Amino acid sequence: MTAIDTAPAVPRAPEGRLPLPLRFALREMRSGLRGFYVFVACVALGVMVITGVGALSDALRAGFEAQGRAILGGDATLARSHKRADAAERAWMAARGAVSETATMRTMARRPDGTEQALAELKGVDGTYPLVGDVQLKDGRTLDEAVRQGDGAAVDPILLERLKLAIGDRIALGTIEVAITATIAREPDTITDRLTFGPRVLVSTATLERTGLVQPGSLVRWRYALALANGDGREAAGLVKLRDAIKAALPESGFIVADRRDPSPQITRTLERLRQFLTLIGLTALLVGGVGVANAVTTFIDRRHKVIATFKSLGATGGTVFATFLAQVLLIASIGIAIGLVLGLVVPVAITAAVGEALPIRAEIRIGAWSIALAALYGYLVALVFTLWPLGRAELIRPSVLFRDEVAPERAWPRLRVVLMTLATVLALAGLAILSSDSRRIAVYFCLGLIVVFAVFLGLGQAVTWAARRMPRPRLPELALAVASLGAPGGLTRSVVLSLGAGLSLLVAVALADAAIVKELTGRVPANSPNYFVLDIAKGDYPAFADLVRKEVPGALVDQAPMLRGRLLRLNGVPVEEVKAPPEAQWVLTGDRGLSYAQVVPEGSTVVAGSWWPADYAGEPLVSFEADLARKLALKLGDTVVVNVLGRNVTARIASLREVKWESLAINFVMVFSPNTLQAAPHNLIATVTLPTGASLAAEADVARAIGKTFPAVTAIRVKDAINSFQQVFGKIMIAVRVAGSVTLLAGALVLAGALATAQRRRIKQAVIMKTLGATRRRILASHFAEYVILSVVTAGFAVGLGSLAAWIALTRVMDVEFVLSIPAVLQALGVSLTLVALFGGLGTWAVLRAPAVPYLRSE
Repeated sequence: MTAIDTAPAVPRAPEGRLPLPLRFALREMRSGLRGFYVFVACVALGVMVITGVGALSDALRAGFEAQGRAILGGDATLARSHKRADAAERAWMAARGAVSETATMRTMARRPDGTEQALAELKGVDGTYPLVGDVQLKDGRTLDEAVRQGDGAAVDPILLERLKLAIGDRIALGTIEVAITATIAREPDTITDRLTFGPRVLVSTATLERTGLVQPGSLVRWRYALALANGDGREAAGLVKLRDAIKAALPESGFIVADRRDPSPQITRTLERLRQFLTLIGLTALLVGGVGVANAVTTFIDRRHKVIATFKSLGATGGTVFATFLAQVLLIASIGIAIGLVLGLVVPVAITAAVGEALPIRAEIRIGAWSIALAALYGYLVALVFTLWPLGRAELIRPSVLFRDEVAPERAWPRLRVVLMTLATVLALAGLAILSSDSRRIAVYFCLGLIVVFAVFLGLGQAVTWAARRMPRPRLPELALAVASLGAPGGLTRSVVLSLGAGLSLLVAVALADAAIVKELTGRVPANSPNYFVLDIAKGDYPAFADLVRKEVPGALVDQAPMLRGRLLRLNGVPVEEVKAPPEAQWVLTGDRGLSYAQVVPEGSTVVAGSWWPADYAGEPLVSFEADLARKLALKLGDTVVVNVLGRNVTARIASLREVKWESLAINFVMVFSPNTLQAAPHNLIATVTLPTGASLAAEADVARAIGKTFPAVTAIRVKDAINSFQQVFGKIMIAVRVAGSVTLLAGALVLAGALATAQRRRIKQAVIMKTLGATRRRILASHFAEYVILSVVTAGFAVGLGSLAAWIALTRVMDVEFVLSIPAVLQALGVSLTLVALFGGLGTWAVLRAPAVPYLRSE
């Protein structure tokens, strides 16, 4: 017996136990992933984006929940506008644990000499604030030392820069001056406050009362944090019990309740919508990459023609061939999906390590099973969508391929079952995208938009190929070669047009939407728009206020309206918590809203349904509702709304619906009540100040300083400053959207690279023959360049058209913003298209030009 005979047998995979197609697939996989690298990269990129978005969202959500108590400053909070908790309400809260009271409002912070002033967010805190967490001051002082043991104020450092002050100087707040004792480094409950427009100023509650800013009707938000006794807040059941107790004991208090499980529902919704948007972007990238998947599978099948024919000659059925290669493709897709999942799970770790300190909350890294499953499912569905068709054609290959060469590929549809499987997979993919989205309507539009994009660019690729084959050849040899390449059966036309077109369309749509909204904010503000919105004007002070403005700037226009804050409780008898409102209308049901009353229709509003009440109306409470929101909330004339104002529930019937031109910047509200409903409630006025056309910036500043000196309790917000602040935030958001959208273009670039690699051998053969016949490198280079320019211009042109259409629909039908065709956006699309095609095409052409002729001539 030889040594070979006695050697132990190498363990083998139990292939005999596996189905025959899977055994064949595993044997085919022994040759490696050659030809499937772009396939794997395209799948991995899309899955990575979806996984990364989900993992980051899960990490932030988990951090939000884990730190909910510190974010809130307790187990739960009760908040409302205007009205401070009375003794009975405070006693009810105190009976359940420790209580901390804070009050926040907007005001003007001024230098004592009145030369400078700035909008600030003033916050008064009591002796127990914060119940959980700490306020960090930059100079190491405690909150007690800085604000509670005197009349000191801790301020945001940027306020010192704006007012040219320093620690130790004094600052005017309302009717008093306080010393600046410290600067704020961090507040524990900042992100649960309402949207802020100015830097923070922290003072004690006693100091806030002395400022004279807190008056009946002032826009003050009172907030009460509770740390429940006996550990009642540790379990969700205890928090549910607290909410039920508040509804039972304080039914008309008007408090907005939050607890540590979801400390800020607005932020939670924002995170969820961001996740959905970025998931759709990732899905778009995955679908664009699917073109590369289809190319790789088609090329793979072309190379396996004789193998498939051999299988069939030995008795394999078409179903066996189909199942074999489907199993192999799914195994390769699994590799890409696994890579994408791993890279995606690294995203939250990398972002937390890089910019964790800049995030408002500490991310809690957790692996969410749903996020991983969703990303993997998207990956498999997209892989199936783009592989079933070419695999279905593979089972139609005949054994006769063994005995003759195919001059041209057989162009036949797959069998009916494969067509139905493809259609079912497409429907499953669309259904998953729609059902997993918070806004089903937007998801449906997204899916329809993708269908249109793919149909347009598939048709365009076919049209360019068809036209190139039939058009007369140009006399210029380089251009003639380029046109011939465009119409060649194995050319780049279809792949380039589809892969780049989808990504460019998305970027054009985003860029045009960005340009239109920015122009709406800056260039389309009405010529007679107000210069200032002025808040918290006492009703008795309004005549003197108007006289002061007109005295400072003759010809100035002053308009006013009553303003209160209230919270919607019921719509037509249904509690707002149970109303199934679309996401774009949900905001009106959460938190408190601005309310007003009027005898006549407000400027900038038009009654489109119902009728306005008479000037001397004294009947049941009536309300006029903004028409678009009413439609989204399924409200109609005659329906009722219940609003809590100053701790009282007010039921009003909808008497009219108004179309509001918000862009006019006139004083308008979602809900305007009949005067007899609210005029008896304590409230202040909001006013607009419109200076004459051509008024100088110095005049604007002078009138603001005069208002601040004479009426220290009012707050003047410069309209242009508010628009600029919003534009800065919006600009950052649009940059993030563009970066996210660029992932789609990256997928297109991968597809382009794969297409060039696939066509490389044919191009090298063509170049070898041309060089043998006397063609120079310059001529070959020129022909390739001409081909790439034609493809780039045609693709970019249609991308601009399709992206413009998408932007027009989004702007005019969803955002109600006028569409503007931005030339820079068009040039951007052309530039990106030319750059990508030139980059990858140039690399491919360089490889073609360097290829030696002899080996390829011998192989032929």
